[in-house]
This record gives sequence, structure tokens and C-alpha cells, in this order.
Amino acid sequence: MKQKRSHEMIMQNILEVCAHGSGKTKIVYQCNLNFTTVNPYLLQLLDNGLLEVKPGESTFQTTKKGLEFMEVLKQHHDEISKIILLLGDN
Repeated sequence: MKQKRSHEMIMQNILEVCAHGSGKTKIVYQCNLNFTTVNPYLLQLLDNGLLEVKPGESTFQTTKKGLEFMEVLKQHHDEISKIILLLGDN
């Protein structure tokens, strides 16, 4: 049975897609979301200063703070994966 992605993993995916600027359609398709489910994530990321909307455009851009948060999330997931592998060896 396939596990659902965590909210943190989805946020990490969105931040990665938006690192070089991205429209909502690209975010939806590359993060395997739909237009309804992507909105709360975008709002949360915008409200926390992790994403910004480029002025005069509908392009989302990951902020410096967002890039730092994305790296922390990656490290967190890497550590969890290592622990899961170690537990699987027992």
C-alpha cells in the first residue's frame, strides 16, 4: 500500500518547483496536485514568507527564506530515511 505524502513533503515539492519561478498550472502538474488542493499550500507558503508572487505576474517564486526552509526539510527527510533503513535491518 502506497503512503500519502506528508504536508511537509508537498510544501517541499512546491518550493522546489517555484525555485526558478512557476505558474500555478506548472505547480499543480509537477507536484501531482489539483487546483483545489494546491491553494491552501500556496496561501500558507505566501503567508509565511516562503513564497512570493512576482509583481505584475502570476508567477510564484521561492524566497530566500523558502530556500532555507526547503533545505531543512530535505535534511529532515534524509535523516528519517536513514532511520527507517536502520530499523529495517533489525
